[in-house]
Amino acid sequence: WNEIIELFRAGMPLRKHRCRFKSYERCFKASEAVECLHELLGSNQNFGPEVTRDQTVKLLKKFLKNHVIEDIKGRWGKEDFEDDGHLYRFPPSSPLKSYPKKPSCGKEVIKFPDWNESRAGPSQEHIPVKSIAMNSEMWYKRHSIAIGEVPACKLVFHRELTQTNIEEIWKSMTLSRLQKVLGLDSLDEVLDTKLVNSKHIVQNVYNVNKQGIVTLEDKSKELPHWILSAMKCLVNWPSCSDLKQPTYSGFERDVFKTIVDYFSQMKEPLLTFHFFDIFVSVLGLLQKPSKAVEALQISCLLLPPENRKRLQLLVRMMARISLNQDLPRLSESVRTRTLMVQAFSRCILCSKDEIDLDELLAAKLVSFLMDNYQEILSVPSALKSSIEDHVVHLRRVQIKYAGADSDATIPPPSFCHQITTGEFEYQRATGSQEPLAALLEEIVMNKEISVKDKKKKLKQFQKSYPEVYRVRFPSPETEAMLFPEKTKQKPPILMWALKKPFQPFHRTRSFRM
Repeated sequence: WNEIIELFRAGMPLRKHRCRFKSYERCFKASEAVECLHELLGSNQNFGPEVTRDQTVKLLKKFLKNHVIEDIKGRWGKEDFEDDGHLYRFPPSSPLKSYPKKPSCGKEVIKFPDWNESRAGPSQEHIPVKSIAMNSEMWYKRHSIAIGEVPACKLVFHRELTQTNIEEIWKSMTLSRLQKVLGLDSLDEVLDTKLVNSKHIVQNVYNVNKQGIVTLEDKSKELPHWILSAMKCLVNWPSCSDLKQPTYSGFERDVFKTIVDYFSQMKEPLLTFHFFDIFVSVLGLLQKPSKAVEALQISCLLLPPENRKRLQLLVRMMARISLNQDLPRLSESVRTRTLMVQAFSRCILCSKDEIDLDELLAAKLVSFLMDNYQEILSVPSALKSSIEDHVVHLRRVQIKYAGADSDATIPPPSFCHQITTGEFEYQRATGSQEPLAALLEEIVMNKEISVKDKKKKLKQFQKSYPEVYRVRFPSPETEAMLFPEKTKQKPPILMWALKKPFQPFHRTRSFRM
């Protein structure tokens, strides 16, 4: 803030202008200010050339509101600055803001990961592997000299494993473990395994810093510096003296809106469209938290490294902002945690087609992510150890005894097995119905939404998942029981309504006989 103000005041040309037959000294047009500030921001290392002219106008509106500039009549305080020919000038008083002071109390400041941390993990080409210590039982099996009879054996030399071989082993064993945790006979119903990149899995496991954050080889895919600064600002609020931000009222909400706008303009959510079904299937395991954590741990390893890193930084920010008691409320009507879920859920998980249902699914998943982000966004140690052990096993020279097909000291990984067409269709129809049925039941039992909204959501669900809907509501009568019609009491019939209306008296003539 202060740096940009100083650059703007030093670089903005001031000259004489005429307006309505009157001359004004040392002022500038609004369009000239936009042009000058846009050029300054583009050449500044903290912003860069991606800053648009529209964003520059928004910043000048903040300048006008906070008396960095004023119009030629001395008016300021409103954000009515436009990119036109109106005249403005710099006020005589200094517009620079004082830095916020650190809290005097002895509270422990929440630390945020060092965004510029250099890569601490080993490179992709040198994956560390463990050596297996041979215990007495294994030694006895292989070298049974004490028995007096040594069976015929031979040494088996395995071919050298290439980096591609190791990556395929990681992919195969990772998907095998994910299938087992989800309790599925096949992953085909929720995941196209051809879209899983084995290189991404290995990079997400080994290319990490001390905090467990993924380090990217392509630095162009990193988050912009100004977004990282904004995220650190809210997490560490109010002790952000190194960030040099001002203390004007509403500043923290402007920073939060900047972060939301950046993540909302992404073309694809962080969990990607391809992996939408696999993450939705995890919702059925939320009643078993340990299983759900492991399933999400493995599923997040499948993400592209840049997506995984952004997810790590974003979810950590959301969780820590929710716990920051010193941060002013970012909304008058919504709690901070609820605001985090509402603002970022669709940036994390959504599909190409659905809208209303996605919001409910994403909200449940994002809430669980925030509560367990430290475990979910770390590398699963058990899976890593088992794969490294298997790689060591394949690389080691083995002793093969006569009559034995292979050395079974380490069981081979389980792979997908072929099934019939009928079994596939059955799994496809029923495998992913459990989380969807739970979602439908949640809509039905939700008493906080109006009847009109509930009918709208149920109609959308019926259109998207007719089979699941038909199981819950097999007939129109069962559906009608959810919305019983209120019997309207008829008003009592008045006695006078039964009588004939008043008829005027008609004089008749009498005839004498």
